[in-house]
Amino acid sequence: MRTWSFAKGHGTLNDFVLLLDRDAWLNPSDQDVRFLCDRRRGIGADGLLRAVKAEHIPEWSGPDDIWFMDYRNADASVAETCGNGLRVFVRWLVEQDLVSGNVISVGTRAGLQQGVVLNDGRVAVTMGQPRWTADETSFDYGGRRWTGHQVSVGNPHIVVHVGDAAELAGLDLSAAAEFDPAVAPQGANLEFVWAQADNRLAMRVLERGVGETLSCGSGVVAAAVDARQTAASRCDTVQVDVAGGRLKVAFDEAGEATLTGPAVIVASGEVVLPDD
Repeated sequence: MRTWSFAKGHGTLNDFVLLLDRDAWLNPSDQDVRFLCDRRRGIGADGLLRAVKAEHIPEWSGPDDIWFMDYRNADASVAETCGNGLRVFVRWLVEQDLVSGNVISVGTRAGLQQGVVLNDGRVAVTMGQPRWTADETSFDYGGRRWTGHQVSVGNPHIVVHVGDAAELAGLDLSAAAEFDPAVAPQGANLEFVWAQADNRLAMRVLERGVGETLSCGSGVVAAAVDARQTAASRCDTVQVDVAGGRLKVAFDEAGEATLTGPAVIVASGEVVLPDD
């Protein structure tokens, strides 16, 4: 029988189980991840955030003395990064006195990212320079043909625009999205967006390896990038409303994105993992 300490947190209701595994001794299996994220059998979450010292991550080529955010979706698939998860991760590192200083550097499979806990309690994290594809991508979902733009935020996204709030609210996102490998070889997170204004969006998201979630930080950044590229006027700050709350994306002169929003740690304790 294995007993692990854990914490639970969320960023705009996108929720995560957090594990401290400094020296990579726990090494959760796919079955462990699925159990921990199961909302009936386990703790319940959209994903698992494992804190490991970067020196123990073979594929990491950055500084060794920082924390690495090993992120897994609820189905145990590996994801490159997660904007909401990163904010929760930074909040947790600070609250556990695992880091010092104002700017927290974190290793992810999308590269080195940084976070700051703001005076108002929100957390701001760097999301790199997203890559937007001008040519539209066509795909089928829910018995309908859609077109949208692909955006990479270290992980893959396809952003689709809908006509109004009623259409957005009426979408049936109960089925998983399946993409032709020629369109999205690693799959994609799928964002449906209603542009209320050039700098104000509403969004629903179908996350790769999870299903519909109440928020997706990297998806919010992807939606903001797409709005910035396609709007009549280019905005340096974009507000995005998701089911779980409100997030802000800001761009600097080089196009680097910063995501700002709430991050809350709600519980900690011990969990007993099944043997099989």
